[in-house]
Amino acid sequence: MVWVALQLERRLAAFKALGAALVGILLGMVLSNTGLVPGTSPTYDWLSSTGVSLAVVLILLNVDLDSIRSAGPRMFVAFLIGAVATAVGALIGFVTVGRAVGPEGWKLAGQFTDTYTGGGMNFAALGRAFDTSADLFTAAVAADVALTAVWMAACLVAPLLIGRSAIAASDDDATDDAAPVSVAQSLTSSIQPVVIADLAALIAIAAAALWTAGWLANTIPALPEVLWLSTIALGLAQIAPIRKLHGGALLGNYLLLLFLAANGAQSVLANIFRVGPAVFWFAAITITVHGVGIFGIGKLMGIDAGTLAVASQANVGGPASAVALAGARGYADRVLPGVAVGLLGYAVGNYSGFLIANLVRTLL
Repeated sequence: MVWVALQLERRLAAFKALGAALVGILLGMVLSNTGLVPGTSPTYDWLSSTGVSLAVVLILLNVDLDSIRSAGPRMFVAFLIGAVATAVGALIGFVTVGRAVGPEGWKLAGQFTDTYTGGGMNFAALGRAFDTSADLFTAAVAADVALTAVWMAACLVAPLLIGRSAIAASDDDATDDAAPVSVAQSLTSSIQPVVIADLAALIAIAAAALWTAGWLANTIPALPEVLWLSTIALGLAQIAPIRKLHGGALLGNYLLLLFLAANGAQSVLANIFRVGPAVFWFAAITITVHGVGIFGIGKLMGIDAGTLAVASQANVGGPASAVALAGARGYADRVLPGVAVGLLGYAVGNYSGFLIANLVRTLL
């Protein structure tokens, strides 16, 4: 399923717009609901637990927190405005349509906060931590992918509608734009030669992090395993020799694609159609409030529209989306700052999502 999804994404424009993640989910749904692959399997169980946790560690091992300082104050402030607006949007979305989603609505409040703070990479991790049902998870991913694509188009147009963007950022935001492209590309391609010794080290480190996180979660149950796992992975990523190991982001992204396809295979189409409209409106309200917040407050603070658009894409789509938008609009000086805050979103997404989900659950 993943291989076919990647081939379709690479060769056909329509599937490229959907993305390999959603195509893999749809393939899993179709094949399982027609009986061509099983709806339950020990493989799915492994991918939904150990597999997705390993993926999160392998991707987070690439986050250099020192690089976040390269974002510059304007991009950093814009990102923070967007993150706060996302959390407020998730709360408003829950109040508005949470009852229609059902008893798991509080989980979506956390997952949408997570995915619209730093992109969809950690969406699966919180879904696993909250034990979100496969049907609801699949509907949420479909809504997220559709709205993320729409929001990319909106951010491309926003600088033209809101006001003329500065051609160049100030000196404290201007940086070399060569490095971050490799960060974004590393999720989908091998930029450096990948050797078996690096893969062996990465798997050993990830497995050790996963074991340690499980032990800490049992010893100190106040924090769930996913937060321990994120913290350990981010700490290890600050060790230069570990961060220099090649292939982690690529392998982690592959495991995420496997997990998403397996999640699609566990989904029942009738249940997805039942919860789909409410889930879509939940996501739409969250991203709308995010947009109003980041562009409205950002302009009032005097931040140019181009910086706001790149920061918003770092929130909603992650580093790769920030690179894509900055490149499409010719904001060469905003590429590295956009990727830097996108990496920050990777780092803090799980924490903010967990906080909002439990806030909603407590209010219930």
